[in-house]
Amino acid sequence: MIVKHFELSKNITEKNKFFLLYGNNSGLINEIINSNLKPFLYKKIFNYDENEIINNLSDFKEEILNKSFFENEKLVIISRCTDKLYKVIEEIIEKKVEDLAIILISGNLEKKSKLRNFFEKNKNTICIPFYEDNERSLFSITQNFLKEKKILISKESINLIIQRCGGDRINLYNELQKIESFSKNKKKIDIEDIAKLTNLSENLNFNELVDNVLAKNLRKTLYILNENNFASEDTILILRIFLIKLKRLLKIKSQVEMENNVENVIKNFKPPIFWKEKEILKKQVGILSYQNIKDLIVKTNNLELIVKKNPAISINLITNFIIEQGAVVNN
Repeated sequence: MIVKHFELSKNITEKNKFFLLYGNNSGLINEIINSNLKPFLYKKIFNYDENEIINNLSDFKEEILNKSFFENEKLVIISRCTDKLYKVIEEIIEKKVEDLAIILISGNLEKKSKLRNFFEKNKNTICIPFYEDNERSLFSITQNFLKEKKILISKESINLIIQRCGGDRINLYNELQKIESFSKNKKKIDIEDIAKLTNLSENLNFNELVDNVLAKNLRKTLYILNENNFASEDTILILRIFLIKLKRLLKIKSQVEMENNVENVIKNFKPPIFWKEKEILKKQVGILSYQNIKDLIVKTNNLELIVKKNPAISINLITNFIIEQGAVVNN
């Protein structure tokens, strides 16, 4: 059945322990899992990625269905889910395995998705769509945070924070935490302080790097790589910037294909696009097709998983990825 995220608590019962959370708002999905699901479900948590299960499908099914691994109450969280998991999830639910709860996390799922249809129509499963945050929701989050922490800043400063977070509430929370720490040593915070706190030089380098990769400016990309000594911990941040920019680019490309007017789409896009970004963004729209962008989002997500598992070679992995994407011109 379909449930709105703010109505979830009253729909969690002994019969409803299987959840599909899908959409592009990963920040809100994480909030709901941590605040609404984990406290009510089993404490023994096992995290999987869909690829791990697909590559070891027989072992995964045997462990769950035979309960050799799941002796007592267990919660299984599976990320990056697609229709590839439909059959195995359907089988597990129909077996009515005791002491088991499953949370599936996915990006956008089309209406024809078998996984989505199954969770929407089954009375014992819960399907929750998560839509991307807009300026209003991000403004509300910011206001509530600042009010709770008793931090006074101007509306203009709040708008700047929202613009800098790129429409992503995870980035927004990171920026708000910086501001909270800064406020402990300074009672009055002005917009100049906000500009410095939310726009560090290393983030500028990362943004410039990603922009030039997506614009296929190989010479500029190589220059940035050679001029910066990125650390292994920087790789995840760079990949997150890739994802934020790619998701925004996907929206813009979709609108351009409908309106056939790139200038108008970029001008009226929400949240507003900073003027310095507009020219390189137009170049990206001209070079990359809608399908190219979707494929690159998948590649970036997959690379993030590999990087997390192989931190020792993370810099080599992301450097190869950057050079490959910066050099290949898509048709």
